[in-house]
Amino acid sequence: MRNLLPALMALALAGCAGYTLGPTNGLPAGSRSVAVLPFVNNTPEPRVSEYLNTSLRRQFQQDGTFRLQTGGAPDIQVTGQIVKFERLELSYSTNDVLTPQEYTLFLTARIVARDMATGRTNLNRTVTGRTYVHLGNDQASSEREAMPQLTDDLARNAVSLLVDGSW
Repeated sequence: MRNLLPALMALALAGCAGYTLGPTNGLPAGSRSVAVLPFVNNTPEPRVSEYLNTSLRRQFQQDGTFRLQTGGAPDIQVTGQIVKFERLELSYSTNDVLTPQEYTLFLTARIVARDMATGRTNLNRTVTGRTYVHLGNDQASSEREAMPQLTDDLARNAVSLLVDGSW
């Protein structure tokens, strides 16, 4: 019985060996600053750039690995282009098989992150976000309400790549 307790404690501690508290890139939280510049919108969808910039900034603040820089010279500068906005129909109205009732929205952006001290491009990738939309009486209103969720998903994916990347 005496040998069982140390064995159980060692097993419990070994189970947590892969868990990391705080940033996973080896730097102290908030030691580097990041600035998010407005994205170029290459889609016909209006105001999507503003939604995405807001979502990216909020996600950087929530993550805490990088300090959000709003003025001055940042350590990392994030820019990009919104390259695609698409709808994929999921289901159709029971009375009219040509009228979609539910969609999945996809937003794709090319994201570039540069280290301002070295000029090196640390990230240059296409990132996609998605969300589900149930259409009410007005498709435009339903999509407008879903836009923050769509850009939040893309921002989570992008910030994850930046935070977990090897800088």
